[in-house]
Amino acid sequence: MSKAAKSAETIEFPTFDPSQATDQFRSLAEKGLEQSKEAYAKFKAGAEEAQKTLETSFETIKKAGDEVSLKTIAAMRANAEAGFSHLEALVGAKSLSEVIELQTSFVRKNVDMAVDQAKEIQAVSSKAVEDVSKPVKTAFDKAMQDLKVA
Repeated sequence: MSKAAKSAETIEFPTFDPSQATDQFRSLAEKGLEQSKEAYAKFKAGAEEAQKTLETSFETIKKAGDEVSLKTIAAMRANAEAGFSHLEALVGAKSLSEVIELQTSFVRKNVDMAVDQAKEIQAVSSKAVEDVSKPVKTAFDKAMQDLKVA
């Protein structure tokens, strides 16, 4: 025999045992199924958490919008009342110098009132932004922490 024939005769191939292959396939399938269940559970929990966060954010946005709207309406009402009071005072003025004095005083008071109203609306708006961003930031931080753990 030639060298090639001798080496071909000495090579041994492992025997194929169908019972072991079935057990290995079943084990692999069960492991894959378990990993899929775990991944689904994590995804579901994350989706539920995101939904709760969004619901909380939308409720907060609505409340904040209501507060800003109420402050704006109160400011408009105060401005309208000040304007009508000023007109009544102007109608009762007896001289041009009194009209100028009333107008100057009205403008000063109006500017002060506008600054105060702007500060109030800014404070409510800042609080609203903070309240709205808080649940989102908390959820994001939790998600990042969960990713670090995994």
